[in-house]
Amino acid sequence: MPNRIRMIRKDRGMTLADVAEACDPPTTAQTIGRLETGTRNLSLRWMEKIARALRVEPEALMRSEAASPAQIIARLTSAGAEALAEPRDALSATDLGGEGSLVVLKVEGAVGEYRPGDHVWLRQLEPSAAARAINRDVLVPRRGGRFAFGRLVDRQGKRVGILPAGYGEKQVVVDDPAWIGVAEMLVRRL
Repeated sequence: MPNRIRMIRKDRGMTLADVAEACDPPTTAQTIGRLETGTRNLSLRWMEKIARALRVEPEALMRSEAASPAQIIARLTSAGAEALAEPRDALSATDLGGEGSLVVLKVEGAVGEYRPGDHVWLRQLEPSAAARAINRDVLVPRRGGRFAFGRLVDRQGKRVGILPAGYGEKQVVVDDPAWIGVAEMLVRRL
């Protein structure tokens, strides 16, 4: 997910090592670099740590200061499209209610019903809440920086079974995942 960590860090005149040292507990410059480039997942916990280190509100790490919110200007009915009397702000993915941080999966190749360019917004759940995600598309972290994505079809103790989104693939079992990201919204360009 795009973030503003690098921009804020540079505005403050801080290096990656400075931010890493200012975190409580301190971390490594490599970790901060991975978080700001998006190669490592920016969880809510990391957002709070980095925001404290940079002396900003956690939301400032995610919002764009330059972009105004998209406006809903029309509605479509069986009679056709018509203008709204009063335009209003459109729902932003970050406005989705609920607990747990949001993460995004960018689809770069056709997989099952997903098309290249799709963005799948997922809400992170604790593994203990896996029952709420049965028969839903999920993203689950695996060891070695990999992920499993597909339909959550089974849960036994600390193990979850995922049926990959591609056709004819075998079930993947992930033992004791750190979190489960449940698909909440699909963003697709037309």
